[in-house]
Amino acid sequence: MKVLISGGAGFIGSNLARHLLTQGHSVTIADNFSPQIHGQNSDLPADLRQDIRLVRGDVRDGDVWESALPGQNAVVHLAAETGTGQSMYEVSRYEQVNLAGTANLYQWLTSNARHGLERVVVASSRAIYGEGAYRCATDGVIYPRSRSTADKSAGRFDPLCPLCGGPCESVATPEDAPFQPSSFYGLTKQVQEQMTMLFGGVLGIPSFALRYQNVYGPGQSLKNPYTGILAIFSNLARSGKPINIFEDGAESRDFVYIDDVVRATAACLECTSQSTHVLNVGSNERTTVMQVAEAINRFFGGRSTVTVSGAFREGDIRHGMADLKRAMELIAYQPQWQFDAGLQNFLNWAAESDPQTAGYEDSLREMKQRGLLHES
Repeated sequence: MKVLISGGAGFIGSNLARHLLTQGHSVTIADNFSPQIHGQNSDLPADLRQDIRLVRGDVRDGDVWESALPGQNAVVHLAAETGTGQSMYEVSRYEQVNLAGTANLYQWLTSNARHGLERVVVASSRAIYGEGAYRCATDGVIYPRSRSTADKSAGRFDPLCPLCGGPCESVATPEDAPFQPSSFYGLTKQVQEQMTMLFGGVLGIPSFALRYQNVYGPGQSLKNPYTGILAIFSNLARSGKPINIFEDGAESRDFVYIDDVVRATAACLECTSQSTHVLNVGSNERTTVMQVAEAINRFFGGRSTVTVSGAFREGDIRHGMADLKRAMELIAYQPQWQFDAGLQNFLNWAAESDPQTAGYEDSLREMKQRGLLHES
């Protein structure tokens, strides 16, 4: 196939491109080399430059799609702004990149009846679930809404059952959970996903929205303070700076290794289904933030002090883990990487880079100034 990857110079895109090349596919990458993600680098990784066609530009520019799309058999649409916290104050930018950029894709498709496109895969996110699925002893599986600022300020971090007000326990979230994003990023991903499902059906293009959990691995940006806690904590631990954990440290995430994400994404290009689908892509494993911080600090010699701050950010969720049954049935997806092994690979790679802490400290100041970071 001829496959276009928007945002393909990034972490997921470059790894996917390498995989697709080994499978004999032809790859085009469209990317604007955003400084927040790429720093001063403005080119593809050296091992990809000869085998890949590169279209430089921003998905907000319709001419970029006009240059990249003709002759393609499939699109993997990864280009997006991805920071949950940043989305709460860079509202216009997230709307333009994530929504208008996707609208330009479908504007081109609806204007070119003989487009020849056979597949669309869009990177969605678990952020569309908000808090996700919980189980109450009285009311069964329930879906709590976003936690209130008042509750979190009082140290009550766990959601309560919205029906009886009692305690509940986090469980794996299935794809038929309601949309309840707690950040503007999550809302843009919800709409982007719905656009893909709508136009996939209208235009008869088999389409997949992959609800990635917390993707990590060697090669992810260590400069971008919005890429996740593994990059943030590893930068702090290598510098011997304090690692301050939000809430009480018991909040948890589903960390999915990059190789598993690539396999799931590539499998959608080979799937014979002629319909539209949304699929979770996760690890089948839940890890607390405290476990992550302690493991990273140990790896780098234990020079950092790990403390629970009680602070919290607006837009963050408490727990998250994906139900993978649907992905297993449709694309035979089964995660192959456990977190301990994947983390070791990531940290071995991160240890070879210079720590980048200034961006994270700036991001915290920005959120505090806008009333989105609350300190205990």
